[in-house]
Amino acid sequence: MDKISLLISENDIKKRVAELGAQISQDFKGQTITVVSVLKGAVVFTSDLIRSIDCPIDLNFIRAKSYIGMHSNNNVDTPDNPEFDVKGKNILIVEDIIDTGNTLFKLKNLFYEKGCNDVKIAVFLDKDVKRNADVSTDYTCFNIDDKFVVGYGLDYDEKYRQLPYLGVLTLE
Repeated sequence: MDKISLLISENDIKKRVAELGAQISQDFKGQTITVVSVLKGAVVFTSDLIRSIDCPIDLNFIRAKSYIGMHSNNNVDTPDNPEFDVKGKNILIVEDIIDTGNTLFKLKNLFYEKGCNDVKIAVFLDKDVKRNADVSTDYTCFNIDDKFVVGYGLDYDEKYRQLPYLGVLTLE
């Protein structure tokens, strides 16, 4: 049986997401934000975050995959064309975690190529690893060490996404 050790509690997550939503609301005051949630991992974070944002949003989703099991394959699978219009819009990419940076680098460049006005990045977790891509975040909930974590949308082979807290996974 897998072992999960608590890393960040449900209450700490709720508090920090609300703070981040307030900061985003202030930064985008008077603007409409096109929120792009990266499926599947960011859906829980996105749901909580948009309820904390007090300005108009247009919610969209995009699928990106770079992990198999516990390891990044360094090959980001994303669509070449988003299923929504980004031209002239202010984009906020919402992602569960940044580690290598490859996924967010690819998505940010894709949206600029498609004519967006600006791209900002909000992540639930920033993992302390060496980045492969030249990308940084604009909004971060938590910085964590290089551990494999699950819960609050993050998974291990599609398991544990539903946990309301963040935990470190140890396979047994």
